[in-house]
Amino acid sequence: MKKAKTRAGVAVRKVKGGPITVEEYLAGVPERAQGMLTKIRETIRSAVPAESTEIISYRIPAFRHKKVLAWYAAFSDHCSLFPTAAVIEAFKKELKGYSKSKGTIHFPIDKPLPTALIKKLVKARVAQSEGKKRAETNSRRSLREATRRGRRGDDCAPSAK
Repeated sequence: MKKAKTRAGVAVRKVKGGPITVEEYLAGVPERAQGMLTKIRETIRSAVPAESTEIISYRIPAFRHKKVLAWYAAFSDHCSLFPTAAVIEAFKKELKGYSKSKGTIHFPIDKPLPTALIKKLVKARVAQSEGKKRAETNSRRSLREATRRGRRGDDCAPSAK
């Protein structure tokens, strides 16, 4: 794989046949799916933090804020949202009428797009992402404090039998 420089000077990998930018991806979307994919993109954009950026990840567009929040893609007969398996599991009752797998939800092109539901899913993913960040920070802080007090060895030592 070749590397190319982006405008920001960050190296990215060029994958044969895959889009390098979101605009390149969108240009290749089947005409039938373009309207729906645009609505999904706008809905996600309205639910993520303002500082979020759009990237290509796994050859499809995604929104990222510190980490990837959600991916989206278009196919010949449906558009997909990839908000992570945990979010799909948390909303399985609301998603009952949609085709889904562990990490993706399919929205048929010939049916109305549930923008309110998509917004809820993305906001839940943002909250999940921020919650994990806080939990990691808190656990690191607790570990650091315990180490300062000299208790880490006592708390973490395996019990002798």
